[in-house]
Amino acid sequence: MRKPLIVAGMMLLCCGIAFGAQTVRKGGKPMVLLETSLGAIKVELYPDKAPVSVKNFLAYVKEGHYDGLIFHRVIRDFMVQGGGFTKEMKERGSKRPPIRNEADNGLKNDRGTLAMARTSVVDSATAQFFINVVNNDFLNHRAKTPQGYGYAVFGKVTEGMDVVDKIRAVPTGNSGMFQDVPLQPVTITKATVVQE
Repeated sequence: MRKPLIVAGMMLLCCGIAFGAQTVRKGGKPMVLLETSLGAIKVELYPDKAPVSVKNFLAYVKEGHYDGLIFHRVIRDFMVQGGGFTKEMKERGSKRPPIRNEADNGLKNDRGTLAMARTSVVDSATAQFFINVVNNDFLNHRAKTPQGYGYAVFGKVTEGMDVVDKIRAVPTGNSGMFQDVPLQPVTITKATVVQE
């Protein structure tokens, strides 16, 4: 009688280990889970339309760059931006060179989409990204000029848009030279690739 109990116990232990282990599903579009202090946001990425941006974003996710950073710029009727600063508003430097701007890929800066943040230099995006909370047509690609190039969309929120709406609603103020900073930090506690 003991033998089956031991086998059953081992089977339970194995099953517990299997279910407890984090697995990354293969196939389909890449998916990333952003666990935040206000809830989870799942995003689907578009490597067919924005291969450079997706590869760059996934690399930062895998190396843990986003873990512990905040959404440092929140504008209620525009977007929420993260990926660059700690809750003390100290910049976490980017380990990779700036990437090519893929804003001419046909994707629009519509509500729920992810886009690469950048400076006024067209090809200056590194780790920072933003989630559009409304349709921001003026950010779309119009021309291959510095003024008209636009901001590259590379993914979309598939679950947790209610969390994004919670983030957009937080009170904001100034922090040193920075504006539109949440008065209570909204932290990305963990970013994980859940499908490749």
